[in-house]
Amino acid sequence: MWVSTKAQYGMRALVEIAIAGDRPTSLKTVADRLQLSQQYLEQIFAALRRAGVVDSVRGAHGGYRIARPLDEVDALAVVELLEGSVAPVSCIDDEDACDRTGACSTEGLWRDVDAAVREVLRRTTLADLVRQRTFLNIEPLPASFASDA
Repeated sequence: MWVSTKAQYGMRALVEIAIAGDRPTSLKTVADRLQLSQQYLEQIFAALRRAGVVDSVRGAHGGYRIARPLDEVDALAVVELLEGSVAPVSCIDDEDACDRTGACSTEGLWRDVDAAVREVLRRTTLADLVRQRTFLNIEPLPASFASDA
């Protein structure tokens, strides 16, 4: 499984949107805060909106907000939505992808890896990531202190 920037940025941006609660947050704000491309986030959020993960609000104070309770949005659903399969090898999802399926000495390994990855992503919710983000939110030292070091 290779997680592209699409899933990485999508998860990080969802956390930023979730922190705002019911108040819509613009993708420009999120892009600036995370130092990401706003155009790329727009592509990602179009898919998230179509899937019902986020709602868009039009207008001067518009933006995006999370459409469901944070503890009901799990990382597996988001990653699969943005990436497709999280399987480490193609034969896990498609037995016809490999002529050695069922007769491969490493198939069990890849199935175990797949199950472990899915379990971690399934049990990690947006609420968990927001709590982690809040915990890590350490403000940088003011410039005057940073230059004294």
